[in-house]
Amino acid sequence: MEFNILGKTAQGPLRALETFEKPPSVQTVVLKSDEVTSLCPVTGQPDWETVAIEYAPDKLCVESKSLKLYLWSFREEGCFCESLADRIANDFFNACGPFWCKATVTQKSRGGIEITSVAEVRRD
Repeated sequence: MEFNILGKTAQGPLRALETFEKPPSVQTVVLKSDEVTSLCPVTGQPDWETVAIEYAPDKLCVESKSLKLYLWSFREEGCFCESLADRIANDFFNACGPFWCKATVTQKSRGGIEITSVAEVRRD
C-alpha cells in the first residue's frame, strides 16, 4: 500500500483523506482531536473545536496523519459549528465508505455558549 501523505513532510493543510485496508476484527474506530480551529463566517473571529469521529469501517480505515492535515484545512475557513460537523461527516463517509459515521464537533465557549453539533451519515 502506498501513501501520498504518510511518511512525507507536511507542507500545509490538505483536504484529502487517505485510507488503508481495515484489519479483519476491527468493528468501530474513534478518532478525536482537540486542536481544530476555524473562523466564524460572519465576524471572522477564531473558533476552537474538539472533533470526534466515530465510524464502523467496511473495507477501509482513514489514516490519522491525513485526518490531521484535513482538520487543519479548516483553520482559515469560515463555517458554523453545525456546518463543520456536516462537512466532516460527509467527507469522511465519501473517503472510506463505512457502514456509518458520526462527527461530533464541540465548539469551545465564546460569549458563555458552548455548541455541540452531531452529524451522522449511514448507508441506505
